[in-house]
Amino acid sequence: MNQSLTNRSVPTDILLPHIFYRDISAAIEWLEHVFGFVEHYRYGTPVSGAQLRAGSGWIMVAQARGPGPAQLGYGTQCLTVFTEDVEAHFLRVKTAGGRIVEELHETVYGEFQFAVEDLEGHRWIFSRHARDLSPDEWGARIR
Repeated sequence: MNQSLTNRSVPTDILLPHIFYRDISAAIEWLEHVFGFVEHYRYGTPVSGAQLRAGSGWIMVAQARGPGPAQLGYGTQCLTVFTEDVEAHFLRVKTAGGRIVEELHETVYGEFQFAVEDLEGHRWIFSRHARDLSPDEWGARIR
């Protein structure tokens, strides 16, 4: 890979998730209001996509061409967003009407987190490291 090039339209992180929504404008507003994402840019007339960020993490949202998780009746993926003040974020999401599907709790693998579904049924986990555990300490096999 050529690491010397930069592109101000695409973040430099190694992973840029794309999430598809049936109502892209409503999704952008919801992600900003409920989760606290900040829009960097949007494109298309009518809007067909946008880039948003939360801290140093970036996502792309785009116009869905088929059914989303709510129409399918099951999730198609789950994204984890790390945040230091997960308790405050939990209260923000809950107060703003996010559909909490896992209350704030500590996992066996050392994360303090909660899970929520967005306005179209995509599942998100917001998490903070609670303890430093080796995967073999909680039952995983290390290769």
